[in-house]
Amino acid sequence: MSDPRPDLAKTTFGVLTLVLLIGSSLWILRPFLGATIWAAMVVVATWPAFLWIQARLWRRRSLAVAAMVLILLLLFVLPLTLAISTIAANAEEVVAWIRLLISRGPPQLPGWVERLPIVGPRLAMAWNELVASGVAGLEAKVTPYIRQVTGWLFAQAGVVGALTLQFLLTVVIAGMMYAGGESAAAVVRRFGLKLGGQRGEDAVVLAGKAIRGVALGVGVTAFVQAVAGGIGLAIAGVPFAALLTAVMFMLCIVQVGPTLVLAPAVIWVFWSGSTGWGIFLLVWTVIVGTMDNFLRPLLIRRGADLPLVLIFAGVIGGLLGFGLVGIFVGPVMLAVSYTLIDNWLRDAEAQTADAARQ
Repeated sequence: MSDPRPDLAKTTFGVLTLVLLIGSSLWILRPFLGATIWAAMVVVATWPAFLWIQARLWRRRSLAVAAMVLILLLLFVLPLTLAISTIAANAEEVVAWIRLLISRGPPQLPGWVERLPIVGPRLAMAWNELVASGVAGLEAKVTPYIRQVTGWLFAQAGVVGALTLQFLLTVVIAGMMYAGGESAAAVVRRFGLKLGGQRGEDAVVLAGKAIRGVALGVGVTAFVQAVAGGIGLAIAGVPFAALLTAVMFMLCIVQVGPTLVLAPAVIWVFWSGSTGWGIFLLVWTVIVGTMDNFLRPLLIRRGADLPLVLIFAGVIGGLLGFGLVGIFVGPVMLAVSYTLIDNWLRDAEAQTADAARQ
C-alpha cells in the first residue's frame, strides 16, 4: 500500500498564511517594537536588582514594580529632561562664551609643542598661521561652525522630545514586564526548547546572560568614565563641567568615548594660559580615555563568559547596524551564534571520536 502523497498546495498556503499573520502582527506592533526591545533589554539586565528590591519590600511584587519604574524614570527620563532644559537655558551663554574666547585671540603656543617628534613642527606652523590671521581671521573661520552647531541644537528639539516619549513608553512596558517576568521567561524558554531542544533553551539562557553582561560592562563603564572626566574638568576649572559630563556619558554609551569632550577642554586650558592645569588635564584625559580598555571587558566577562573580541565586535557592529539598541542586540546575536556553532563542532568531533573507537 503506497503512502498518501503530501498536499503541496495545502502546505504552501499554510506557510503563506503563517507568514502573513506574523508580518501583519509585526506591522501593527511596529510603533511599539523599539520601546519593547529596549524594555526587554532593561528588564533582563536589571532582573537581579528587581528581585533584590522585592525581597526588601516584604516580597510585594506591586511595590517592587513601582520602585523599579520610579528608578527607571529617575535614570532615563529625568536626566534627559534636565539635559534638554540645560542646553536650552545655556545655548546663548555658550555661544557668547565662545565669542569672548575668540575676541581674546589665540595665545602663543608653548615651546615644547614645537619640539614634539613628527607632529610638532606641523602643529606649530598651523598655529602660527592662526595667530598671524588675528582675531578677525579666527572669528571668520569659527563663526560658521558656531552657527551650524547652534542651528543643529535647536533643530534637534523635536527629535529629543520624541525620544523622551519613547523613553516613557519604554518605562511603562518595562513595568508590565516586571509584573509578569517569570511567566514571560518561561514562555521564551519553552519556545527555545520547542525550536531547538535543550540547546535552544540554553541559547535563550545565554542570550539573557549576554544582555546582562553587556549592560553591566557598557553602562557601568560609561558612568565611571563620565564621572571621572567630569571631576577632572571641575578640578581644572573648565566651565559647564556638569553639562560636559552629561555629554561624555552619552558619548561613552554609544562607544565614542570621553576624549571627544576632554581633548578640546585640554586645548582650552592651555589656551587660557594655565599650563600646569593643562598638563594635569592632559594626563587625566589619557587615564580616563583608556580605562574602558580593561574595565569594560572585566565587567562584561562577569555576566557572560565569551571571547572579548566577539563582545567588542558585537557592541560596535550592533551600534552601526541597529542604532543604540544594537549595543545589546549585536553581542546577543553573536553570542548565540558562537555558542551554537561551537556546540555543533563539539558534537561532530565527539561523533568522529566514537566512530574511531568502534
